[in-house]
Formats: sequence, C-alpha cells, structure tokens
Amino acid sequence: MKLTITSSRGKEAVLALLREGDFSGEGCLAGQPLRMATATAMEPTTVLVIEKQEMIRVLHEERQFSDRFVTHMLKRNIRIEGDLTDQLFNSSEKRLARALLLIARYGKDEQPETIVAKLSQETLAGMIGTTRGRVSLFMNKFRRLGYIKYDSGLHINTSLLRVVLDDQATLRSTSATC
Repeated sequence: MKLTITSSRGKEAVLALLREGDFSGEGCLAGQPLRMATATAMEPTTVLVIEKQEMIRVLHEERQFSDRFVTHMLKRNIRIEGDLTDQLFNSSEKRLARALLLIARYGKDEQPETIVAKLSQETLAGMIGTTRGRVSLFMNKFRRLGYIKYDSGLHINTSLLRVVLDDQATLRSTSATC
C-alpha cells in the first residue's frame, strides 16, 4: 500500500510504502481527529481493521503485540528522521538511491528483495520530492552502472549503496552513537 498526502495546491507526496504486517492509521490513538494521509493498494491487499478501543485494549493486555507495535513506531520514527535529513542534505539522485534501498529492505536480516509491485516512476518521484523525468534519468543511469536491473520486477543491487554513502562520511562524523 502507498500512503500519500496531497497539498491544498494538489501536489501529492508519498509518505510511505507499507508491506505485509505494517500498521497504518495509528494517529487516531493519539487523538488525531482527521486522517492526514490516503492509503492506496498497489496490488491485491487484505487489511485488518482494528477499532480504536480494541487496539487500546490489546496494547494494554497483550505484551508481545504491544512490543511489536512500539518497535514498529520507533522504526518508523527513525525512518522519518532519515527521510527528513535526506530531503534537507542530499541530491535527488541520492534520495532515489536511498529510497530504492529502503524499498528493497537493504540492511534487514534477509537479502534485499526484488520489487514486484508496480512501482511507477511517478510514485518514486513523489517519495523523493522531484519530477518523474529526473527519476527516469537516474533510473537509466543506475541501470547503465549495474546498480539496478529490470527482469520480472525491479532488482536492486546492493552496490547502489555507494551512491548513498559518497557524502555520508560528513554526516557520520558529526553523529553521536547510542
């Protein structure tokens, strides 16, 4: 599923791509009166709807579920901070490289995945805040350099990480560790 938000001028931005097991709509737990984002299925999808009171009850009574939910929220917060940093400091080419690596789940326990869902260049442009034309230019460049390939889905080569890491040394030298 794709979570998008649209400005009053009609410009759409992609906030997140959700996968099996992901949560959405958690703003209502914090008293958010209106949904800010629209969720759109990108392929056949089954959604489990949990009413607010039931979710609150489960969070209080089911420790394992509560732990999973808190972990999800913390990971989302970390990703959003990374997205903001990316938007403020990196070129659109590096933002695209990072977005592709995140979508392919690079850095998770499992191997990076082939992206099977129909992920349009328009969607990628909305994720990184640029035009579809720029995304097309960079995708062709990444394919020419062997970072990505198209064969029964989009395959992300982990060497794409080089594009992201080029200027990251400066950011890392100023970061504190936990």
